[in-house]
Formats: sequence, C-alpha cells, structure tokens
Amino acid sequence: MDVIELDRVTKQFGKAVVAVDNLSLSVPKGSVYGFIGPNGSGKTTTLRMIMNILYPDTGVIRVFGAPQVGACMDRIGYMPEERGLYKRMKVRELLRFYGELKGGRRVNQAVDEWLRKLDLSDWGHKKLETLSKGMSQKVQFIATVVTRPDIVILDEPFSGLDPVNAEVLKDAVLELQDQGTTVIFSTHDMNVAERMCDFIFMIHRGKKVLDGTLNAIQDQYGCDTIRIRTEQGASALQNLEGVDKVNDYGQVQELHMAPACDAQAVLATIMSRTAVRRFDLVRPSLHDIFVRIAGPEAREVNHDA
Repeated sequence: MDVIELDRVTKQFGKAVVAVDNLSLSVPKGSVYGFIGPNGSGKTTTLRMIMNILYPDTGVIRVFGAPQVGACMDRIGYMPEERGLYKRMKVRELLRFYGELKGGRRVNQAVDEWLRKLDLSDWGHKKLETLSKGMSQKVQFIATVVTRPDIVILDEPFSGLDPVNAEVLKDAVLELQDQGTTVIFSTHDMNVAERMCDFIFMIHRGKKVLDGTLNAIQDQYGCDTIRIRTEQGASALQNLEGVDKVNDYGQVQELHMAPACDAQAVLATIMSRTAVRRFDLVRPSLHDIFVRIAGPEAREVNHDA
C-alpha cells in the first residue's frame, strides 16, 4: 500500500518559477523514502504540499488513499528545515505541550522515553535557549514524533549535526520504521541516503529525475566507474583513453568510463605508469550520479543542447 501518492502535481510561484513540474510519485507504507536534489530543486515545496501548507496548482495529492483533508494531518509528524521552538520554555514542558496539542492526550511517558533515547534526560528542566543547536534539533525531532504519527516527514534532519548526534538520530529514525512508521526525509548527504533509504527520489529543476531503490538507480548506469589507488595518485591518471573524467579523493580516485571503454586496457595503461594498490570496477555512487545530473558539467551539456 502507498500511503502518499502525488499524481501529476505542479506548483508555480508567479509566472516565471515552476517549483514542481508535473510530478508523480508513490511512497510505500513502512518505507524510509529519501528526497534528494540541489538547493532550489523543489524538495521543500513538495514536502509542504504533502503537508497542506502549500496547495498544488494542478494535480492530486492523496494521503492514506484519499485527497488531503485536515483530519489526516494529525497522523503526520513534520519537522521543517526552518526549526521553530519556543526558546523560553523548558524542554520537557514544551514537548508535553506539543504532544497534547497534536495528539489531544497526555504524552508524559513518551516524552521521558524519547529524552532518554536521545540522551537529553538531564536537559528536560532546562530552557530551550540554553541548548546547543544539535540539542535543539533533537528536541524538535522529539516534538515531531512524540505522538507516534503514522508518517514522519523530516526536512534536512541531519543538517548541522555532529557525527555522534547524527548517529543517534539515525537510530531513532530506523526504530520508527521498525514500529511501522513511514519516514520521508530530505537530505544533501548522499551517504546517508545510500545507507538508510529503501527508496530514493531525486528532483531537479522541479522535475523527477530519479525514483526507485538504490540498486535500481545504479543499474541504470551500470558498472562504468573504476575505483583505484595508485602509488602516484591522480598524477598518473591523466589522458587515459576511454576515461571521461577523474574524480580525485586524495587517497582514492574514481574514473568515469565512456561507453565501450575497455577497463582492462585502462588498467594496463595505468600499470605501465605506476604501481596499482587497488582496482575495482563498480557502479557509480549516489553522490556521483547526483553530480552527473545536477553538477556544472551537466549544466554545460544542457546549455549547449
């Protein structure tokens, strides 16, 4: 069952800006569904339309199988990218207020459980204004999920978090999924999307350009990438026949092969120049695919066309 469906949805601001262009997608129940795309691509606009904060100009959005209505919004938790909390309220007091406001019932036990899970128990009696950015972000997350909504929508939930807090939040998201919650989140971190998402959707200039599992997306590109480590590094990888681009990551380089490129011939050429410590023929990473679609070289190709 798909809990959210967008059917040919378009949203335009003024006459010049088409933020979302004829977009269709389906979010399966119980999945972790990742939204990716460059800044200004339409991710947040799409999330806000799902939440009824914005309304589509054309098309239909269905939530739990029916067009959006106010009542079903009580079954959705939403954490916007622009965090907003009452800074002078105490943490526990604020979370109880949010929970009762959204769910219409007391959530004292749930608040205490979430504070413990996110390592904030000692801060429950503190005012929000005394918390660090990372702590405030975790409090915002608790406010979003404390009523146990069926769908949780998180706009850039990992942005600005240190690795420890990002790990804590990641575990919390996966725990929600284990309990049957459908989680949608947008992110600019392709590693997070690769590791966590059952399905990945990419929007670029308002249009859907990717939608599916990571394996399905990578299969569209095939094994066209060589991941290599050599004694001389990137300096030994210049002007290789059949190689379109070299991405240098310092200790490791990735070579994007042109169609019909012979990987073994590339390897032989490199071995004639330097010692090879590692050589793998792999599918492109989600990061690489993202850059191919939305990076400067893609823009140049589109402009030339």
